[in-house]
Amino acid sequence: MPSDCLSLTTRGGGIHVIRMMQPERRNALSDPMRAALRDALRAAHADNQVRSIVLTGSGGCFCAGGDIKGMGQPVPVALERLEVLHDIIRLIAQGPKPVVASVDGAAYGGGLSLAICCDSVVAARDARFCASFGRVGLVPDMGCMWSLPRRIGIARAQRLMQTGREIRGPEAVEIGLADVLAEGDLLDAALAEAAALVPSAPLPAAHLRPTIARHHGNLDAVLAEEREAQAALFATRDHDEARRAFLEKREPMFNGT
Repeated sequence: MPSDCLSLTTRGGGIHVIRMMQPERRNALSDPMRAALRDALRAAHADNQVRSIVLTGSGGCFCAGGDIKGMGQPVPVALERLEVLHDIIRLIAQGPKPVVASVDGAAYGGGLSLAICCDSVVAARDARFCASFGRVGLVPDMGCMWSLPRRIGIARAQRLMQTGREIRGPEAVEIGLADVLAEGDLLDAALAEAAALVPSAPLPAAHLRPTIARHHGNLDAVLAEEREAQAALFATRDHDEARRAFLEKREPMFNGT
């Protein structure tokens, strides 16, 4: 596991903290970050000493989403990269241990998806949530079309995904996108939430989360459909234009091709 991607610590009560540690890149989901996150989540779920997991960022940012510089790959390569993200989402949503997202700063695009598939989202007042996928010519991925409607309802979720409007911490809690607004230290609040979610009987709880994920909206079906949609969109001129515009710090000129 690349040591410069994550910091891993275990707190009292078996709470395992996974901290994304590339603040200079706003903890974007680069290939090394994806691989490290997948490995860390697998290890945490397999460790009998771990009772719950806190996922957080660094440098005043949770996760800015996809690594734009890493985009522009041939479609088969892009889909391989997406599969790693799908593994991460399944581990968070269907794994045996509860996962709490501790969010300050930006949770944009894939960072939003990463947070809202967790059991609970603890937000700082300066947290900023945004379904920004359309800005790079892609559909919401990493299960966002599954997790966001479950949190805030279909109509409101669809509007947020269509408009890409930014939601701040207090509003996020008000509408149910986040669960707790941290008034003091953010990590302390997240640790308290993770402790509260630790079940007294861990074996039944290990069945509860994947059962709910499968039968209250089919996560695997959504991931399969988003994969097909992204496969088509990765090859479009609009996606290439959006990627180039981001890197050149200008507004994209979309033409629908």
